[in-house]
Amino acid sequence: MSELVRCSWAAKGGPEEIAYHDTEWGVPQHDDAALFEMLTLEGAQAGLSWRTVLLRRPAYRAAYHGFDIDRVAAMDDAALEALLTTSPVIRHRQKIWSVRENARVAQRVIARDGSLDAYLWQFVGGAPVVNRWTEGKQVPATTPASDRMSKAMRKEGFRFVGSTICYAFMQATGMVNDHLVSCFRHDH
Repeated sequence: MSELVRCSWAAKGGPEEIAYHDTEWGVPQHDDAALFEMLTLEGAQAGLSWRTVLLRRPAYRAAYHGFDIDRVAAMDDAALEALLTTSPVIRHRQKIWSVRENARVAQRVIARDGSLDAYLWQFVGGAPVVNRWTEGKQVPATTPASDRMSKAMRKEGFRFVGSTICYAFMQATGMVNDHLVSCFRHDH
């Protein structure tokens, strides 16, 4: 039996990266809480490795109430302050406070657009962009769509949503299929 061919970043990773790649990365996501989770995790990754964030994912889920947007928006300063000393989340003050602010902005977007899903998927016309990369070095860090998403989200008041973070978010949530064509997940 032959070994599955994966995207190079996953093939070089440990069991967590492989499981994430094989079951989640690039799968179209439309659940608001799951989208908010990935927005949070991608923002937390800024300047760090994905592995660092992925290993702390259970702690993020516990700290931010399973990414229930309303509960996160209601968190008080004391709860956020406690995360700096008592939680295994990445202890970066601006990143921790941005999660609550982003939840509050998400509430406004949901009230206006009906869902976070509707707001975010508009940047790819509501359907995944399927790329046909043959090598990892072809995969861009940003695109015009991630530039537009970043600019619009910053205007809304979201934080930690630069174009690179937005593109990684688009990849993670299946807005963009950047599995290499040789990867067993490309056509799934």
